[in-house]
This record gives sequence, C-alpha cells and structure tokens, in this order.
Amino acid sequence: MLEVGTKAPDFTLQDQNGNTISLSDFLGKKVVLYFYPRDNTPGCTRQACAFATNYDAFREKDVVVIGISKDSVMSHLRFAQKYELPFILLSDPERQAIEGYDVWKEKKNYGKVSMGVVRTTYVIDENGVIEKVMPKVKPDTNAEDILAYLETVSKPE
Repeated sequence: MLEVGTKAPDFTLQDQNGNTISLSDFLGKKVVLYFYPRDNTPGCTRQACAFATNYDAFREKDVVVIGISKDSVMSHLRFAQKYELPFILLSDPERQAIEGYDVWKEKKNYGKVSMGVVRTTYVIDENGVIEKVMPKVKPDTNAEDILAYLETVSKPE
C-alpha cells in the first residue's frame, strides 16, 4: 500500500464511455479512488451500489469518485448501465494504476493462491497527495466510512 503523505501516482486510463481520464485532471478536487476486483461480482456490486446511493453526498462535498478494476471498457459500461452508477469507472487491463497503487497482491481463496486486486480505497487531496488509505475495505460500508471520514476533516473552524 502507498503511504499517507505520498504523491498519488498519476495515470491515464479509459472510462466506461471510452473517454481518456487522468488523475491529474482532478487537481483542485478531492478524489476517492477505489480499487475493486471485478464487475458484477456480489461484493463489488454492493460496493459500487453503495457509492451510487451516496453519490449526492460526495458531490455536495465536491469529491470525485473513481472506481478502478482490470475489467474492459465494455464490461464497465454494462456494469454502470445495469446498476445506474453515476461515477467514473476506469478500465486498467494492463494494471498501470493497480500496480502503481500497490493493490495487486497474492490472495488466498479456499486454499488456492492467486494474484488479484485487494479491495482498497485511497482519498487523494486537492494537491494530488494521498491523505487516507483504507486497505481491505468492506464493500457494504466503504462509501459510508469515507463519508464519515470526510465529515471529520471538513468540519468548519
């Protein structure tokens, strides 16, 4: 995992609509960058739907939500349409961002060892610096946990 206070690695990937998106496009805004294993799997679907349910709260705070997985642009488009996901999904089949953010790890499932994306969320500040790292997040509570965190850091003086 990358550490708090580290400059967030920039990347350029395609979103679910085939648009080219770079992290640096969002300098000046806070970004929630969440990495997930795969479109249309139970945990990933619950996580994405929780972000969709809470999307207005993120927008009110002027926070950009971006989900990244190895899935194709078409897979992301179908996933976004099926669940009416209003935020950016980026396709990273070459694992540029996935490896850049150190979330490609050895995983064990029913005794079988394989490599895959470890569900991780980063909050990146307006200057492109990692301000919060949430490793091994729970899909059902990830969005709410981030909103709760954002509430604690954005309290008026």
